[in-house]
Amino acid sequence: MSNPGNPSPTGSYLIRGATILGLETADILLENGTITAVGPEAETKAPDGAEVIDASGLIALPGMVDLHTHLREPGREDAETVETGSRAAALGGFTAVHAMANSMPVADTAGVVEQVLSLGERAGWVDVRPVGAVTVGLAGERLAELGAMADSRARVRVFSDDGMCVSDPVLMRRALEYVKAFGGVIAQHAQEPRLTEGAQMNEGDVSAVLGLAGWPAVAEEAIIARDVLLARHTGSRLHVCHVSTAGSVDILRWAKAQGIRVTAEVTPHHLLLTDEMVRSYDPVYKVNPPLRTAADVDAVRRGLADGTIDIVGTDHAPHPSEHKECEWAQAAMGMTGLETALSVVQHTMIDTGLMSWADFARITSFTPALIGDVPGQGRPVAAGEPANVILVDPTASRTVDPSKMATKGRNSPFAGLELPGVVQTVFYNGHPTVRDGRLNTPHPVAAKES
Repeated sequence: MSNPGNPSPTGSYLIRGATILGLETADILLENGTITAVGPEAETKAPDGAEVIDASGLIALPGMVDLHTHLREPGREDAETVETGSRAAALGGFTAVHAMANSMPVADTAGVVEQVLSLGERAGWVDVRPVGAVTVGLAGERLAELGAMADSRARVRVFSDDGMCVSDPVLMRRALEYVKAFGGVIAQHAQEPRLTEGAQMNEGDVSAVLGLAGWPAVAEEAIIARDVLLARHTGSRLHVCHVSTAGSVDILRWAKAQGIRVTAEVTPHHLLLTDEMVRSYDPVYKVNPPLRTAADVDAVRRGLADGTIDIVGTDHAPHPSEHKECEWAQAAMGMTGLETALSVVQHTMIDTGLMSWADFARITSFTPALIGDVPGQGRPVAAGEPANVILVDPTASRTVDPSKMATKGRNSPFAGLELPGVVQTVFYNGHPTVRDGRLNTPHPVAAKES
């Protein structure tokens, strides 16, 4: 192996013995940002000086793509920056993330989304795609500059007021109609505000015992039901963020059967955790939408397995410690997720037999890249494709320690849990950003060109 820990001087890497998508074992040759050969020809085509990587026992997957990440910058750098969030994403196996619009200022103009894009390019760890706000200042009163953001250098295609629901049906209809012209998608945070005033956790048996104001499932389901009908009426694309209830899965299943253009995501925490965790009153479990019941967890798992829910989105939401280490009612909502997503999905979906690693590639890479229209991402591990490839050890495990994470946020709900699956190596556009499970160096061209 030549110069381990540094970029190959030839820009070439020969990955030996990886199991692609968990299906077939083959060698993979990466040269100058492209997969140039897969199979026996990889060895014969490898140039002198190519670095050899032993991938025996490792699974080769396309780089993961997150459609739902909060990077906080600009304006909330105490919680996260594009640099720290990108580092966390790379360690988690991501080669592209979508940065949500609820920064300060809000990403509701071409200028702000271009700033976020530039920050991502300068960092060089992953492809950072800005999400544009649907409404000015996330206020839900008038549409933001959707067309200007779409035409900007950031080429925004996903728009969301995440954290706030576009509750006005007329405004939602107009947004759906507007983005249809350039193939955009509205990603809705489904929460009827009047049904969730003062809500602190899922409405149910646990909330009744704890005396916390309940957050009913119908508050999510009512918005999804309304919006899939609006999507059918407009013929536009709707994406539903962080689905969390069994009823939501049923509505989405019906909508897809009708041919409505709707996609949906589920978070890792909604695949694993339930509202029983709130009995501890630990604010690390406070999140929007709230942790639901075991029956809901089972329903979203089954919905993800059968394709009703299309993808996993982390909803990575880092907060400063003082916003979480306080009494429950005052605590911020949100959890970190970039560095643990692969492990949680392996634990809940693959190790349970509900999905295969090929399915994993579909829900974490192929489909989110398609929904977000991200060039060069979510492509097969095949000759001629961009070299966005990760190597995962599915037999390794680790105990989650938030203090050792790259994200600024320490609010991981999985702290102390032993989870399977370790990301060993990440190639972003042919450059190894992660080696042996540790950060290596950012992509030199990306950082230089910014």
